[in-house]
Amino acid sequence: MSKLIFLKLGGSLITDKFTPNTVLPDRLAQIAQEIRAALDAQPDMQLIIGHGSGSFGHVPAKAHNTKHGVRSAEQWLGFGEVAQAAETLNRHTIDALRKANVPAIHILPSASATAQNGVIVDMALKPIIVSLSNGLIPVVHGDVCIDDLLGGTIVSTETVFTYLAEQLSPTEILLAGNDDGVLTHFPDGKLVTDITRDTLDQFEVAGSAATDVTGGMQSKVEGMLELIDNVPDLSIRIFNGSIAGNIEKALIGTLNDGTVIH
Repeated sequence: MSKLIFLKLGGSLITDKFTPNTVLPDRLAQIAQEIRAALDAQPDMQLIIGHGSGSFGHVPAKAHNTKHGVRSAEQWLGFGEVAQAAETLNRHTIDALRKANVPAIHILPSASATAQNGVIVDMALKPIIVSLSNGLIPVVHGDVCIDDLLGGTIVSTETVFTYLAEQLSPTEILLAGNDDGVLTHFPDGKLVTDITRDTLDQFEVAGSAATDVTGGMQSKVEGMLELIDNVPDLSIRIFNGSIAGNIEKALIGTLNDGTVIH
């Protein structure tokens, strides 16, 4: 039976988050090759890839305060600006994957999902299911989203993954970033290798060092714990995707590094 894995490529991993609209092409190419190698090693693997917005979407999203609601004409113009920035980075990502012969297909959250107070309540699943069943790899990303209460908002890749995980039941979610995992303090804190809801309050989770309108590491950890409440058999690993080989190892199940949330 095919196993379904969700892989997130963090915005800090594939862009220079301190320089607006700056992608890291060599990093993207390396990641794409590792994904291709993992698919070759485990041909029955089904995969959904997501990526953050990094230095593309987060900057205009912060300028327009998009996450907290879209009401005025100016805010709606900003909503479109954020969508364009996110889609630009997605094009870089898709191009790198396709160049490595990874059969990626773009699934646009802003065109397929609706939210209520920042939580996705509906997203078109059939395009994703049909793509998976025919050997394609859907690629989603942090994006703008129509919101029934806020008018519009921002949904992170983790928010998209949360909705999809509750519908599609992946075996594992892999969150690849620039850090070795969850740290007690940024940037020189200790690595937390194991997190459960019972142990979360034993330490302070470090936040993000760059602009991140979706809340940084703390909100990501808390969101993943909430997801596990609903999908108890799910395993989540946060790890350093900038180390060559780590993404391939994580996908094929041989990586022991990082932070496991369960």
